[in-house]
Amino acid sequence: MTTEVFTLKNAQGAEVQITNFGARVISIKVPDRDGRLGDVVLGFDALAGYKGPNPYFGGIVGRYANRIAKGKFTLGGITYQLATNDRRNHLHGGLKGFDNVVWTARLDSPTQLDLTYQSPDGDEGYPGTLLTKTTYSLTEDNGLAIDLRATTDKPTVVNLANHSYFNLTGDGTKSTLNHEILINADRFTPTDAESIPTGELASVAGTPFDFRTLTPIGARIAEKDQQLVYGFGYDHNWVLNKTDPTELFLAAKVVDPSSGRQLEVLTTEPGLQFYSGNLLDGSVTGKGGIRYAKYAGICLETQHFPDSPNQPSFPSTELKPGQEYYHRVIYRFSVTKS
Repeated sequence: MTTEVFTLKNAQGAEVQITNFGARVISIKVPDRDGRLGDVVLGFDALAGYKGPNPYFGGIVGRYANRIAKGKFTLGGITYQLATNDRRNHLHGGLKGFDNVVWTARLDSPTQLDLTYQSPDGDEGYPGTLLTKTTYSLTEDNGLAIDLRATTDKPTVVNLANHSYFNLTGDGTKSTLNHEILINADRFTPTDAESIPTGELASVAGTPFDFRTLTPIGARIAEKDQQLVYGFGYDHNWVLNKTDPTELFLAAKVVDPSSGRQLEVLTTEPGLQFYSGNLLDGSVTGKGGIRYAKYAGICLETQHFPDSPNQPSFPSTELKPGQEYYHRVIYRFSVTKS
């Protein structure tokens, strides 16, 4: 199947480029406070870059975004062994997740793209044939809406997410530590040394994980906190303050004081994985020949919680025949005046 690039444009002049390889977002161009367009996601100038080793730039990760402990889970009395690709654990779908396959694409309008992919029974160890559909829509208020749907013919687990790396300065040479972030969550899920949740829903109060008001990302990232040590910075799931599973909830807000760009993240999901780009180390050469350094981009992955198939107290990620998995996230861009 041919690998292609599709461009969405709205009447405001915003532009989003997406490839059907991994259903990846490869460019988002939105204005700063002076009206200058800038590309606010990390990535590559050519599609070949996405096909080589990279940290999931812009992709739809699945079947299970985030980690499953030891790559194992039990469903209906059957234990399934998945591929392990993150130390002893399963991460973002395994050795060849949804970010590394070619999706079937259909451009419905200048502002909407549909992509579908059928994952066969046993793919990376998962049960059931899973039919997945991703719809990208560019709204007139400069929001990129992503609708994720899936159906199965056997009981399985599903947790899909978009893995874009944002840098609101529009310049991948600049650190995001000066970005200010708000996360609407009173609790987060602490992890062990391998980033597997302990099962606790811990309060953010009095910790470096309290982003209930706008706070610079770098304000507390170097504190001697065990969770920051485990994650090499922020790489954790926040438990969003939402009670209605269908509610489109303002999960987070990010502001770049230098450009005035603001990003709001709205979602139907119960969790948000905030990753501060801790493992970017200059080894990946991206757009314009830039070597992406530590903190060059942040991820805001709306999702179910990590390792939910092994954590009965977490919201379930089981999908049964006759049901539809549905997840909506909107990344909405605007500008602040000062």
